[in-house]
Amino acid sequence: MNTQTIQELSASLEAKEVSSEDLVKASLKMIEEKNSTLHAFLEVFDDALAQAKEIDRRRAQGEALHPLAGIPIALKDNILVQGKMASAGSHMLENYRASYDATVTRRLKESGLVIMGRTNMDEFAMGSSTENSHYGPTKNPWDDTRVPGGSSGGSAAAVASGMVPLALGSDTGGSVRQPASLCGVCGLKPTYGRVSRLGLMALASSLDQIGPFAHRVEDLAWLMQVIEGQDPLDATSSVLEETSVSSLISPDIKGLRLGVPKEYFVDGMDTDVTQKVKEAIAVLERAGAEVSEVSLPHTSYALAAYYLIMPAEASSNLGRYDGLRYGHLLQDGTLIGTYEQSRTEGFGDEVKRRIMLGTFALSAGYYDAYYKKATQVRAKIKQDFDEVFQRVDAIVCPTSPCVAWKLGEKMEDPLAMYLSDIYTLSANLATIPALSIPCGFAHDLPVGLQFMARPFDESTLYRLGMTYQSLTDWHTQTP
Repeated sequence: MNTQTIQELSASLEAKEVSSEDLVKASLKMIEEKNSTLHAFLEVFDDALAQAKEIDRRRAQGEALHPLAGIPIALKDNILVQGKMASAGSHMLENYRASYDATVTRRLKESGLVIMGRTNMDEFAMGSSTENSHYGPTKNPWDDTRVPGGSSGGSAAAVASGMVPLALGSDTGGSVRQPASLCGVCGLKPTYGRVSRLGLMALASSLDQIGPFAHRVEDLAWLMQVIEGQDPLDATSSVLEETSVSSLISPDIKGLRLGVPKEYFVDGMDTDVTQKVKEAIAVLERAGAEVSEVSLPHTSYALAAYYLIMPAEASSNLGRYDGLRYGHLLQDGTLIGTYEQSRTEGFGDEVKRRIMLGTFALSAGYYDAYYKKATQVRAKIKQDFDEVFQRVDAIVCPTSPCVAWKLGEKMEDPLAMYLSDIYTLSANLATIPALSIPCGFAHDLPVGLQFMARPFDESTLYRLGMTYQSLTDWHTQTP
């Protein structure tokens, strides 16, 4: 499946050269061979083959099916599938079974994609390495002594290793793009509001967005066609004027104006990563793009603003997991004692750290000094992007300042871990779309190239990514 585009797989299914059952069996075989080492899947759904056989039956009867019907996909463990476990990588929810489908899940089912299972993640999406999972870390398919990135590391590793051709993750500050970069696949954070968040376990409600993983940019666009669009049950979802139709996107970027932010090439960044990103920008320039340096002057404040806004919203969102309404329950005999014991045992260290930080930032006497100030900085960051997009059509920069690091290397240094998201989180703060694609290797590990565009201008990201992939073969490299 790794060697074929989603469009090619779709054509093979339609021509009955291959069946959905064949694809699912191939996926199950790869999972059986690799998951014991990589730990990308937390659970493989036992009805996956039955889903595939039903699609094959409907196709054999001549029923008109969606082009992606019968193709396997994996979902991050914080996206609800009715009747299935959904733990968000946490001990707190290890026995929680979803009572309804997320909107994206419902749309996948309606289009006939086969949901293979749920993938590992940092607990409640809090992390950059998938080492914070209660169920153990996921490992990088290129080097199983290294992290896959996070928090959607399970989904990224599942696609990179060939277990599934498609997967969904969630991106709050880079949690789709950063693991895509570290695992050598493509990952998209759509514009905030393009994809419904209903049925996604909330981390930070003003930042979260569901996004896809695949080997090729056009495959992301195909999958986005299925999951995007307004949802009456999510007030933050938007009415779309254009949809992700990859077949209508020209792989021609002649005259497209690209901005390279000077603040994204700083001391401390891996020099080999810098070199690979600059080589990729040169490829785009030779293809006809007009490249110029731009400035995003408030970039240096983005990390601090993000790590106030995100924990503040997280502390509010995670208040429901108290053992009584939701989650792990440890009776203590008193109400306060039950809360304390349930949450102490149910949450991991990183989740506790962020809850305490967020609660402090929202507390009386500190709200104006911390949370309110961070939201003002966020407005400045968004203003930076608005001004730059008056002069350029898209921004090009690194996805991550480094390649995948060794397991355990940054676990005792939270700030070093947080810095791995320094080039991704600004897109979430500004609510703009961003795409990461493979652009080479440094130290024998994948390097990611990131594009950012105006809100709801994903088509420009697809155009850039598809053009780059038409001129290079980095996206065809597999572990």
